[in-house]
Amino acid sequence: MSSIRFSPTLRRNLTGYAFVLPWLVSLIVFTAYPTLASFYFAGTEYTLLNPPRWIGLQNFKVMFDQDPLFWKSVGNTLYYVLLSVPLQLGVGLGLAVLLNAQVRAIGIFRTIYYLPALVPAVAAGLLWYVLLDPRMGLVNAGLELIGLPRLGWLRSPDWAMPGLVLIAIWGGSGSAMLIFLAGLKDIPASLLEAATIDGAGALRRFWHVTLPLLSPTIFFNLLISIIASFQVFATALAVAAAAGGSGDVGPLNALLVYMVLLYRNAFRYFQMGYASAMALVLFLVLVVITLALARSSSLWVYYEGGSRR
Repeated sequence: MSSIRFSPTLRRNLTGYAFVLPWLVSLIVFTAYPTLASFYFAGTEYTLLNPPRWIGLQNFKVMFDQDPLFWKSVGNTLYYVLLSVPLQLGVGLGLAVLLNAQVRAIGIFRTIYYLPALVPAVAAGLLWYVLLDPRMGLVNAGLELIGLPRLGWLRSPDWAMPGLVLIAIWGGSGSAMLIFLAGLKDIPASLLEAATIDGAGALRRFWHVTLPLLSPTIFFNLLISIIASFQVFATALAVAAAAGGSGDVGPLNALLVYMVLLYRNAFRYFQMGYASAMALVLFLVLVVITLALARSSSLWVYYEGGSRR
C-alpha cells in the first residue's frame, strides 16, 4: 500500500493547526460553551441539585421587581465606575506625562509606579484593609498629621466605597500609565517642536497637540477601564471577608458590587439560573456601553494626520 503524501503547504497548515488546537479546545470548553450555556440557564430555575426547569423571564422579573439587593449592587457599582474610572485615567495620564521625561534612572521610577498593578487583587485588598484601619491604619495616621479627622473607611457605610475606589486607583493607575506612556512615545517630536517655535507654552502644547494625538490611547484605556470596573469582584470580596461580621458585604452592604452579588447567588445560594440572568444583564449593558463609546469616538478620537473615525 502506498503511503499518503501531503503537499508542503498542507503539512505546514496541519502543523499550525496542531499548535493552535490546545488553545482552540480551551476556548470552546472553558469560554464559548459556558457563555452560550449561561444564555440558556438565564431562563431556567437551576440549583445544580436538580435539572434546569424553563421559567422564561421569571428570573428577570424577580431581579428588577423583587430583589432589593440587585438595585443596591447596581447603585454601588455605578458609584464605583463613575468615580474610579476618571481618577484612574487621570492619575495614569499624569504619571505618564511625568515619567516621559528623559532623565537619569527614569526606568526605576517607571517600575516603581507600575509595581502595584502586579499585586493580586486579594492581596491588595487585604493590604489596604490594614492601611485603612480606622484606629491603627497608616492612612488615618497621615490624615491626623496634617490636621484632618480620622475616617471610618472600609468599616463605615459612607466611606467604604471611597476606600474601595482608593484601592482601585493605587492598583489600576499603573496599567493605564504604561499604555499612556507608550502613546506618548508614539507622538512625533517634530510636532511638539513646531508648536514650541510657534510660541505655544507647555500647557497649550499638551492641550492642542498631545491630547488630540493621544486620544486613541485614551479611548482604549477608557473602554478597558469601564469594562474592568463593572466587573470588580475580588478586592471587594476580600476586604468584606476581612471585616467579618454579619452576612453583609461591608457595613450595611456598602461594598456589595454587582459581581459579588452574582457570585453569592451562584455559589452560596446555588441559584445558577438567577446568576446567569444577572450575567446576561451585565453582558448586555457592557455591549451597549462599548457600542456607544465606539460611535462617539468619531467626535473626539483623532488618528494620524488629524483624521477622525
